[in-house]
Amino acid sequence: MTHTEVILGDITKLKVDAIVNAANSGLAGGGGVDGAIHRAAGKELYDECMRFPDSPMGRCPAGECVITGAGRLHCKNVIHTVGPIYSGKPSDALLLSNCYRNCLITATKSGLKSIAFSCISTGVYGYPKLEAARIAVDTVQEVIPRVPIINSVFFVCFDDENYTIYKKLLPPPV
Repeated sequence: MTHTEVILGDITKLKVDAIVNAANSGLAGGGGVDGAIHRAAGKELYDECMRFPDSPMGRCPAGECVITGAGRLHCKNVIHTVGPIYSGKPSDALLLSNCYRNCLITATKSGLKSIAFSCISTGVYGYPKLEAARIAVDTVQEVIPRVPIINSVFFVCFDDENYTIYKKLLPPPV
């Protein structure tokens, strides 16, 4: 059975197999958690992100993900996923769900056993926090039975508001 937990803190400090970066489509770092991860990881992470070819949608389109090394971070890998910029359209929910689903599948294909998610799309991309958290929790609970290699999933919240939302949504540990 997979251990699922909510953590209030800094995702860049975790010792897990992979942390998930809420990236922009250019994978170049930026503000929020993306900038924090790039600063903590150092130039090695930026260089690795730049090895992905550019496309009309950037290096990574919304809903998709790419995996890299972790530079100076404590984790083994960083999985970069691009969430949707919130518009209120039904496609937003599908793209956000795909972020979580694709990260879990990528982690499994890479033989990773623990993964920590940041709150995807809830910063400058404007996704309502409660709705985004519901999508995150529901998607992870749906996918986890099909990826039994993953034994630990963490939702890492940098602020009290997201932490409180996730604590209410996640079932208590058994």
